[in-house]
This record gives sequence, structure tokens and C-alpha cells, in this order.
Amino acid sequence: MTELNMTTNIPKRAFILAAGFGTRMRPYTDHAPKPMVKIAGRSLIWRSLDKLRAVGVCEVVVNLHYLADVLETHLKAYMVEHPEIVIHFSFEPEILETGGGVKNALHYFKDEPFYVIAGDALWSDGAMSALERLARHWDAETMDIITLMQPVDQMRLTSGVGDYDLLENGLVRRSMDKSGAYMWTNIRLNSPRLYHDIDGHDFSFLQIMDACEAQGRFHALEHDGDWHHISTPKDLETVDAHFKKQGENGAA
Repeated sequence: MTELNMTTNIPKRAFILAAGFGTRMRPYTDHAPKPMVKIAGRSLIWRSLDKLRAVGVCEVVVNLHYLADVLETHLKAYMVEHPEIVIHFSFEPEILETGGGVKNALHYFKDEPFYVIAGDALWSDGAMSALERLARHWDAETMDIITLMQPVDQMRLTSGVGDYDLLENGLVRRSMDKSGAYMWTNIRLNSPRLYHDIDGHDFSFLQIMDACEAQGRFHALEHDGDWHHISTPKDLETVDAHFKKQGENGAA
């Protein structure tokens, strides 16, 4: 594990992946993109923005494709309520996938490390903000990615698959047969240099992860809170009911 950085500079910028169709979530995504699906009255993407804003992130890029105008309106409403955060929109006429979408917006990040979060991410923090934990463990000399990994056996409300094993030194090993102990959360801090040498415009971030793993520069932390894998209407309904029972409500 990397040595804890006690003089943390938390990144001020983030990218949220929000261009997908959300096909598996229908009918909830018939009229709104998946990041706008609500848990206890508050959309997934607003919840992620809340967490980014809480650690001092002030500039966020969101990629758009499916029902782009609907999502843009939703995010502009967030900026009205929270003028301290600026949201830029990166519209993709053709989907550029999880790596190409980020590469397309690199000019916003000024060659500095930045957060990347899936638009459907939903998590609760442990003893410390998960985003702050990532920043505290960031070491540009030894890593290009540091991400959160969720123990599969601790997923209480939704099911998961074993994407990775987490090694003692904080590095990761991809489990090709999905028998690993951890599921990747798609919540990460990464260096912009990862995207510079990739040819083409549309590509998956997975190829970057594999290359980074091979170079020994892909690190991870075990998440010490809850993370929910919302991939089906049943997942949504289960988590929504739990949040409502716990009183974790919120507008929009």
C-alpha cells in the first residue's frame, strides 16, 4: 500500500460518465438518462455531485448523448442551487465509450489528476470521504490510477462480480474468470497522461486499466463504506426502498 499523504491536495476537477443509453434500466430510462434515476427522491448524478462538492471539487465535465437535452437541463438546475460548482457539457453525437469520452474532454483538466465517476455510481462513505481517501493515497510517482474496489462479499443490497483481486502492496490483478474478491466501482482518480498515447477516438477504459496493471501503476483501495451496483430495475427498487427506510431523502 502506498504511504498516506498527509498534505493532501484534493483535485478540483472531475469527469462524470453519463452518455450511455441505460437500456437495462427500462422503463425507468424511457424518458430520462440513467444518471437521472432517483434514489429516495434524489437523482444518482446529483448525489455524486454532492460528494464531489463536499470535498472541494469545483469544476465537473459530464458527457452527454442519450436524451442529452434532458440531462443538461437537470444539471443546469444543480448549478442554480450550487453556483460554486461549474458543470461543462461534452456532447457526443456518437458514443465514444468509457475511455474515448474522457479523452475527448482532456482539455478541461490542465494536465492535472482528476476524478472519474460513473454516472450511475451510488455509494456511502466510511470513516472518511471515499474521494478524500483516494486523494490522500495518490502518488504520481508510482501510480496513474487509484480506484475504489468493493468487496463482493460485503454487497448487501445488490449483487456483484469479482472483477479484481487486491494485492498486499495496493496493486490489483484482474480476474479474467470473474472469481476475484472485489468488484470495480468505477470511482477513481487518474492521471491525464493515460489517454495521450491511445489511438482512435472511441475506446473502452478497460484497455487503459489492463495496460496500467501490466506496468504496475494501477492501485486500489478497499472501500470501507457501501457501494451499490444498480444495473437492473430490481436493483433500483431494492436500493430505493432501503434509502427511504433509512431516511436518506433529497430533492431532485
